[in-house]
Amino acid sequence: MMIVGVLAAAAAGWLFGAAWYMALAKPWMAAAGVKAGPDGRPEGNGSAMPFVLSGIAMIVVAGFMWHVFVMSGIATFGAGLVGGLGIGLFFISPWTMINNAYPGRPFTLTLIDGGYATFGCALMGAVLSFFL
Repeated sequence: MMIVGVLAAAAAGWLFGAAWYMALAKPWMAAAGVKAGPDGRPEGNGSAMPFVLSGIAMIVVAGFMWHVFVMSGIATFGAGLVGGLGIGLFFISPWTMINNAYPGRPFTLTLIDGGYATFGCALMGAVLSFFL
């Protein structure tokens, strides 16, 4: 059941990220310094690698979130939601802020990426709670 829960939570986080970044594509591109092509989409080679890596990352995050929840005794929907929210807000978002601050990236980028980490982890924690 653990593998199913981890994969379900990872899929939920990944799909949330797709929706989040589609909704915030223009401000994210501006803040990240990504140039748009004539069609308004990011320039580049169109490689699938970022999507593959983000999927792997979601599995890793969901897997360790499962571990933390089991070790902490988190087993309810509310506790999973709050636990995931805390991981995104207090672990991932500050690290993202540090990574964006040193190269002088706009704080808007931290808000967009940190928002994804916060709400995506909250969703992942909520999904995991159904499998604990």
